[in-house]
Amino acid sequence: MMVSSTHCCRKPDAAWRKLAGFWLASYLLAGWLLVASSALAADKSAVRKAAIRATPQGYVLDADVELVLNPTLEDALSKGINLYFLLELDVSRPGNWWWFDENIATQVRKMRIYYHLLLRRYVVENGYVTLLGRVSDWQVIERGGLKTGRRYDARLRLRLDTERLPKPLSIGGVPGARWELDTPWYKWSFDAPAVAVAPAAPVVLPLP
Repeated sequence: MMVSSTHCCRKPDAAWRKLAGFWLASYLLAGWLLVASSALAADKSAVRKAAIRATPQGYVLDADVELVLNPTLEDALSKGINLYFLLELDVSRPGNWWWFDENIATQVRKMRIYYHLLLRRYVVENGYVTLLGRVSDWQVIERGGLKTGRRYDARLRLRLDTERLPKPLSIGGVPGARWELDTPWYKWSFDAPAVAVAPAAPVVLPLP
């Protein structure tokens, strides 16, 4: 009888172990899918193209930026949490085998994204960037900062400013992978164009 009783008690224990294993596997799978979806969103976010052109005032940047928000960031915006992004540009002059690259300009443009309840759409608080769209006329280098015809390297990226997140989020209260979104560096080289000459002001002659 003692053998029979011990054998009967082992069946519920085995069933519970199987059930616990199933729930643990489900939990881990759900976590993996969440992280994977965030990584996929980050992979889709990218600077598609960028160029620096000359104006009478100096040099400006135009670029196409695609920003794909992961579910965590979309949920944060819908709940009224502002998201801050940094658009970072580096311009350098290539060195040679005996000298380092020369840094010409490092620019950072800050922008705030929030959800407008009345308009029911995302709004960017920055005149240089349209969400999921185009960067236009961003003054990045003053007149005379580049030498016409000389070769330069540039790189551009957009990233989430995690330091501006609310404290419970920025200090790691929520798994960090869901609160990180950086585009890869978009790199290109260009020959500095000549700065356009501003049109002369019309001369007004006094009436006789």
